[in-house]
Amino acid sequence: MRAQKTSSTSFGFAFLQCCVRLGPGTMRLSICLMLLSFALCANADWSGIRDSLRRGGEFVRDAIGGAKDMYRAYQDMREANYIGADKYFHARGNYDAAQRGPGGAWAAKVISDARERIQGWTGRGADDTAADQEANAWGRNGGDPNRYRPAGLPQKY
Repeated sequence: MRAQKTSSTSFGFAFLQCCVRLGPGTMRLSICLMLLSFALCANADWSGIRDSLRRGGEFVRDAIGGAKDMYRAYQDMREANYIGADKYFHARGNYDAAQRGPGGAWAAKVISDARERIQGWTGRGADDTAADQEANAWGRNGGDPNRYRPAGLPQKY
């Protein structure tokens, strides 16, 4: 069986036939909408669309990288197992993620807020949550994470 070729002309003809069946008012409206869509497509700024797609791709790439930065800070915190260092790792994870760009900063905020919300449900104190969020915001806004670094934390971190 041979596949039928479709073209914009045959589609347009089928579209108009459908509109005729619906009535004369629909026909006029449909023709106006079709002409408007042709005009919009002809005047489309493809470079703007291309730039938007590129920026969207960069945002997603930065968000994925930011999530990885947050996870790396979490792994380091678990590995260090150092009392009083959690605020440092919160600030460092947010700082590293935000340095990637808007996508990284967005990922850091979403992950930090979700983590604190979940930990709040488990009965952690509101004071500790507020202090963690302060460290998160400090790092995300470009502040030096070493502000929260406890004395004696190995230089590896």
